[in-house]
Amino acid sequence: MVKQERAARTKENLIRSAAEVFEREGYAVASLTAISSQAGVSNGALHFHFASKEALAREVEQAAADVVHKLAEASRAAAGGLLHSLVDATARLLAAVAEDPLVRAGFRLGHDPSRKGGDGGLWRWWSAWVQDLLVQAQREGELARGVAPADVAAAFVAVTAGFEVLSSLEGGWLSPERAGRFWAFLLPLLAAPHPPPSSPSSPGASG
Repeated sequence: MVKQERAARTKENLIRSAAEVFEREGYAVASLTAISSQAGVSNGALHFHFASKEALAREVEQAAADVVHKLAEASRAAAGGLLHSLVDATARLLAAVAEDPLVRAGFRLGHDPSRKGGDGGLWRWWSAWVQDLLVQAQREGELARGVAPADVAAAFVAVTAGFEVLSSLEGGWLSPERAGRFWAFLLPLLAAPHPPPSSPSSPGASG
């Protein structure tokens, strides 16, 4: 049991260290020697857990996906409507990209041009999740008339991807203030108008 726990900790440490190296140097330049050194283990220990750099990259992507899936589902579970869930999920996602090299590496590995196995997996999942949520929001009457969920999802994912890419040049792109201004602009264009609540003097109001 002790050996299994130690092996599990070593594997997790290698995944985290690989994420940091992939995120810092890119997939092509990153070496297994640099990753094992970052993790404080031997090359032999790394190869015991991972047969190749590609196998390690896939594990990084999966670990990042687990984090993103959990934050997205936490947003769905929050009260306040589906559009509110999208706002909350975006804030959580941008915070995770800003703070966690594992999440940054997971997104960037998916579209690294030097990697044959990259298929944009995490971005594909995020795009599908956003579109599914917007379709449900349309069914629930939360979207304004004429708003097409597929079109909004495409534009929205493009903007959030742009935030992630630009953050490598300027960290402010992932700030809560930037996200707040983005939603302040976009949300009034998406949300269905709601009638004002009845006041005591309104016709039909209970007195």
